[in-house]
Amino acid sequence: MIILALETSCEQASIALSINGDIVERLLEGHVNHSERLLPTIRQLIADAGLQLGALDVIAFGSGPGAFTGLRLSCGVAQGLAMGADIGVLPICSLDVLSLQAAGEQILAATDARMGEVYAASYRREHGWPVAVSEPVCLPPSELGLAGSGRWSGIGSAFRVHSAALDGELLRCLTDVAPDAVPRARDLLRLAAHRLGFEAALAPELAAPLYVRNKVALTTAERLARGGRA
Repeated sequence: MIILALETSCEQASIALSINGDIVERLLEGHVNHSERLLPTIRQLIADAGLQLGALDVIAFGSGPGAFTGLRLSCGVAQGLAMGADIGVLPICSLDVLSLQAAGEQILAATDARMGEVYAASYRREHGWPVAVSEPVCLPPSELGLAGSGRWSGIGSAFRVHSAALDGELLRCLTDVAPDAVPRARDLLRLAAHRLGFEAALAPELAAPLYVRNKVALTTAERLARGGRA
């Protein structure tokens, strides 16, 4: 199976191509480069593999939560390419993708959502794969908690950006933290290949980003109340 994966939910975007399990990945640094370099990098990656777009079986993309512009970009590009190749797409939560890098059996994936908030979801590892035990949410870092007892692994930028605001009891339950980890297209490929064993790809026009925050801007008073600047 040949799968193309796009992950642009954070500042470090990545693109990966899997040909029967052999993975090649390319990284794009900085939000400004995502829209400029995404399509050329995809074309080059496919060409370097000696393939045409029509050889793809499915296109997977990180659906979020994450940067709104990045989510719209990956969804739109995946839809456009899939329509042109007459294939399906597979949206996968970017926190699911991130959780695959964690080492523990219970995982709290949390990323900086800006505006004084974090995106978060909890997972338990089953048969080697992280399975969500809570839906993705957007909330203040002080309200971040665990979906059960025991020891947990923390992963994601929220543990770096908002470390001072996190609850002390939560931190004491974490056996390890990976604050610099970001969702990667190579892990998105692994999850996509796994899920295609029991989940069908969508028609491109049915795909959509995963938004868990309804409000995308704060007033000056709201920013100041959250410790930000006017």
